[in-house]
Amino acid sequence: MAATIQAVAPEDIPSLLELIRELARFEKLEHQLTSTVESLRESIFGPKAVASALLAHEAGELAGYAIYFFTFSSFVGRRGLWLEDVYVRPQLRRRGIGRKLIEAVGRIAAEQNCERFEWTALNWNQNALDFYRKLGAQVMDEWVLLRVNAEGILKIGASKGRTDGALR
Repeated sequence: MAATIQAVAPEDIPSLLELIRELARFEKLEHQLTSTVESLRESIFGPKAVASALLAHEAGELAGYAIYFFTFSSFVGRRGLWLEDVYVRPQLRRRGIGRKLIEAVGRIAAEQNCERFEWTALNWNQNALDFYRKLGAQVMDEWVLLRVNAEGILKIGASKGRTDGALR
């Protein structure tokens, strides 16, 4: 039976969080997981929603998900689309579900006239890297991902620099 892909609905948020937990476990990052049903519901369906998600089902079974959001590139002056997560349960892999999820997000990027469709992968996940290359993705070796956590954001935000009213 072919997998079906649909937009996540508010009542699907607990299932989405279950899959996110599975991904965190797979990536050995479960200690970083702080998402809750409430935080996901607010981020996807709240008045200031910042992300969207798709769920995949196969034969009525929850199979996987993708979470994405829009970005902006000053160099091209247009929006882009960032694929935050794509995950398929291990027992359902190699059935084309991951490809269907990525293609569905790619269609959204095309419909929204995005210039870029980007995501990251862990450097040790060779299966994922090989799969993404087969899709035509380019590895951007010259770029380094930088991150500041919530504590660091507060520290940076508390610096005494002038903003001249540029902050909203």
